[in-house]
Order: sequence, then structure tokens, then C-alpha cells
Amino acid sequence: MKLGKLKKVDLREFWKHEALDFTRWLAEPENLSELGNEIGLDIELIQIEAGIGRFSADIVAQEETTGRKIVIENQLETTDHSHLGQILTYAAGIEAEYMVWIVKDVRDEHKQTVEWLNEHTVEKLNFFLIRIELWQIGNSEETAPKFVIVSRPNNWTKSVRASIHPQSELSDTKLLQLEFWQQLKDVAAISKPPLQLRTPQAQHWYDIAIGRSDCHVSFNMLATKNQVSCELYIPNSKPLFFALYSNKNAIEDALGINDLSWLELPEKKASRIRTFHQFDFGNQPREEVFSWLVKTAHKFKNVFSKQWPLQDKS
Repeated sequence: MKLGKLKKVDLREFWKHEALDFTRWLAEPENLSELGNEIGLDIELIQIEAGIGRFSADIVAQEETTGRKIVIENQLETTDHSHLGQILTYAAGIEAEYMVWIVKDVRDEHKQTVEWLNEHTVEKLNFFLIRIELWQIGNSEETAPKFVIVSRPNNWTKSVRASIHPQSELSDTKLLQLEFWQQLKDVAAISKPPLQLRTPQAQHWYDIAIGRSDCHVSFNMLATKNQVSCELYIPNSKPLFFALYSNKNAIEDALGINDLSWLELPEKKASRIRTFHQFDFGNQPREEVFSWLVKTAHKFKNVFSKQWPLQDKS
């Protein structure tokens, strides 16, 4: 087998105009998905060239499973003060929790600034500085983009700092949660499941998108009960819950799970469809429970991403 040589391509050969070409290319679902895979977010487009006061942001998006706002600023040149100020202005205007600055090249001063922001801002604010590259193999006519992360949030450091805050009463629990989800993400990455695993947070749940805006899969740590769970979480649609419940037997057969908990939660906006797995957090190895979580989430995604009742194609 003969290996080819990589050739770096000038960004302007492919994207002549930053707004008309690059921003529109990036806003395509498959390209936002590729960016999301790199930074650990499920990115769903809201608007390109979104008006914010007298200004317009290149891309405004949201995290698919949580609705948290994402602002993306593109710069097919070397970083400068102007674009740094713009992304901060846009983020403040829409109360974004994720700021993604995509550039051709990075000045050291701006890398240090983004790292300083990640270190000193509150935990829910997250800054990403990313270099976009184009590569060609030998004389091939195809060109491939590559996102290179220059700076990203240090979630571990932020969570540790938050856990030792005088007002925090759950420092050990928060650290356990962050460690558990991070280890799950690392182990799952080896088997490359068909799931988008987001950046872990120090919380008892971990959300996974399934390609629908009205529901998603969620893992839960129930450490006091020595259990974990995998569930379909429906944040705000009782009609969806009842539509699924009317197909209860077919869904349980498709999942191969006959002990699902169907929780309407009438006093709340949300509903859950959940299955449990026993796990002793203090004594059992984690590989088995990680395998159960990933396999069960894959089943949930395959079954619940469909529209029920299924259409008869015969």
C-alpha cells in the first residue's frame, strides 16, 4: 500500500468570501455536526447572520439537548481584537453559554486571552478557539476540512473549583459525577458507537441527542440506590408521551426491554420512559455498566428516533 502526501490548501481557494461562502458552508447540518463532534456539543442551527442589536453574528445555534445558546464567529484570517470583541458582544446579547471562534491562524495574545476567560469566568461560560484547515491528498481533486482545537474549556478545573466553594455541599458527589461521565466518554470513544457524546459536566445526568428536537436520551446516576438509568426524556410534550404509550408493547418489543417505567409525571411539564440497571458505585468495575449504558442508548436512539405508530410499507 502506497501512502500519499498531505498538501495544505489555502482557505481562500475554496471559500472566496467569509460570510457568503464559509459561513453558509459551516451552517450546513453535516458540517455543524462535524464541528460538534470535535468540541463535544450537539449543535443545532438557529440562524446565520443573526441580528443582535445593531450587529449580526455569523451563526447563532443551540445545544440540541439543552437549548443552551451557541454563538459562532468566523474569521478566515489571523485573530484580531475586533473579532474577539464581536464574539463577546454577541454572546452577551443572546446570553450564550458557548462561544466558538473559528479562525485561519491564532496570535499568542488571543490564545492567552481565551485561556484566561475559560479559567476565570463562571462555570457555565465556555470559550472555544479553533483553527480551520483544508488538506488535499497528493494530486486528488478532493479537499477535506479539519478543525484544530487551539483552546477549549477546562471543565475539570472549573468543576473542582466550584466543588470547593464554601457554599458547595456536594463537592465529593460532583467530582464523582464528572469523573464517571468523562470515563464513560473515553471508554465509549474506543468502540466508536453511533452516538454523539457531549462534553461531560459535574451533574447526575448526561444527555444524548437522537435527531429529534422534542426529546432526547439521558443517562442518570442514582448512586444512593446503586443504580444507573437510561431514559427517553420528553421535556415539554405530553401528547408525544401518550402517542408513544399507545404503542407501548411494540416499543418494548423493539427495544427488547419489558420492564420500562412509563412516567407521565402529570404535575410536571416533562415525561420519562426509563429502564434501570443495578450498579454498586463503590465496589464494581465500571466497564460493564459503561457497556450497558452505550448499548441501551443505541437501542433507544434506533427505536425512539422513529415516528410511532410505524408506517406500514407493505
